[in-house]
Amino acid sequence: MFHKEGTPSILIGLAVAIACYLLATFIDMPIWLSYIILGLGVVFLIIILQFFRNPKRVVVLDDASIVSPVDGKVVVIEKVTENEYFKGERLMISVFMSPINVHVTRYPVGGKVSYSKYHPGKYLVAWHPKASEENERTTVVVDHKNGEQVMHRQIAGALAKRIVNYAEENTDVVQGSESGFIKFGSRVDIYLPVDTPVEVSLNQKVKGGTSVLARF
Repeated sequence: MFHKEGTPSILIGLAVAIACYLLATFIDMPIWLSYIILGLGVVFLIIILQFFRNPKRVVVLDDASIVSPVDGKVVVIEKVTENEYFKGERLMISVFMSPINVHVTRYPVGGKVSYSKYHPGKYLVAWHPKASEENERTTVVVDHKNGEQVMHRQIAGALAKRIVNYAEENTDVVQGSESGFIKFGSRVDIYLPVDTPVEVSLNQKVKGGTSVLARF
């Protein structure tokens, strides 16, 4: 299954692969060169398809847990000052996505969306210390039924040139359901109350919608 956000890119990939096939088949050239051209077209299409894959995830709903919003690797677990919404200290967990990860963004908790905002910005590398405040990004806050608020922030990186955010304020959302998509690699930061018990460690690989990052 492939994500709907990938439709234009997949069509371009198919066009490139077909063009390479026609070129390698009907243009007179050395056989080794035709194989190279054909191979490049196939590889390009495979890269596009794997990037926009959207595997079905079985999400076990758990009001006590905060699940990872994306696939990737945990690169930051620290207390920070969040200046956009909370304007105070929060516990931040950052998950970095490489180009080969699934790039669907999911809600880490269920509840009501109380805040959703897009910010244009720079395209610093995703691990840059100022990426969360200066890069193109979206910020979403969900009010959990236990009274806590959980924020997740999609952050564009050097390769990511488009962030898609589905979150709409005052709508009810389900834990693990889709909240957006980031094209071509980046990171997502999750902001939690400072005393939230963490269930992951640095450099641990996680899966969106299923891996538990922390518990209330």
